[in-house]
Amino acid sequence: MLKYMEFTAKTEDEAIAKGLAYLGMDRDDVSVEILERGKTGFLGIGSVPAKVKLTYEAPDEPEPAPVPPVVEEKSAPAPKAERSAPRMERPAPPRAEPRPQPAAPKGELVDDDVAAAIVKFQTGLFEHMGVEAKPLVTRDGDTYQVVLEGENMGALIGHRGETLDAVQQLTGYAVNRGRSHRVRIHVDAEGYRARREESLNRLARKTAGKVVKYRRNITLEAMNAYERHVIHTALQDYPGVSTFSTGTEPNRRTVVAYDPGKM
Repeated sequence: MLKYMEFTAKTEDEAIAKGLAYLGMDRDDVSVEILERGKTGFLGIGSVPAKVKLTYEAPDEPEPAPVPPVVEEKSAPAPKAERSAPRMERPAPPRAEPRPQPAAPKGELVDDDVAAAIVKFQTGLFEHMGVEAKPLVTRDGDTYQVVLEGENMGALIGHRGETLDAVQQLTGYAVNRGRSHRVRIHVDAEGYRARREESLNRLARKTAGKVVKYRRNITLEAMNAYERHVIHTALQDYPGVSTFSTGTEPNRRTVVAYDPGKM
């Protein structure tokens, strides 16, 4: 059966983390709905906490066993049975998964004019950002794969890869400016792209299973265009479901819909 709980905190991420810790679940085990977005206000005045709703699947509760009637003797009343208070068990804390080691770039490093332009632009960009990172460039057809290496790569990845996406976009604009033949540039750090794609595929399959089981649509949290594409691709051949996107950027969401015509 589906259950849900609501949690509040300063930000949406803190509220989600608070809920996952309380439920003892992973991010892929729940469906998140942002009820209220947190606002910091001015100097703390007028601040509004974020509020989220976490929906999860819980085992069906067994029906209570019937209590046998108490037989009283005429000579003396039988003592009343006392019910012991049910024990409340706290959910187990989420398991800490070991952080994977950064993957080495695949293929031979290239040193053509495009790779040189990528290295030059990103080196200057990282100096302005105050981040020490070294771009390693390989090539796969018209796509240049850039792996960033250095300390504290989390600052370059950002929340759900937002900073990494921005670096990728800016690099593409700078390198392709004035070129007649456009090249694609893919930027990654510490294997984040592969880990995020794997997580999205698990989320897609788990959500699709719930949609088919309960025969109702489920709307996922807001994602960028790349992440929505991963969800659509993962479920394009899944029996009983179809997907579509709704809303406007940056709050555009993917809907996993029950589709009996695909059964």
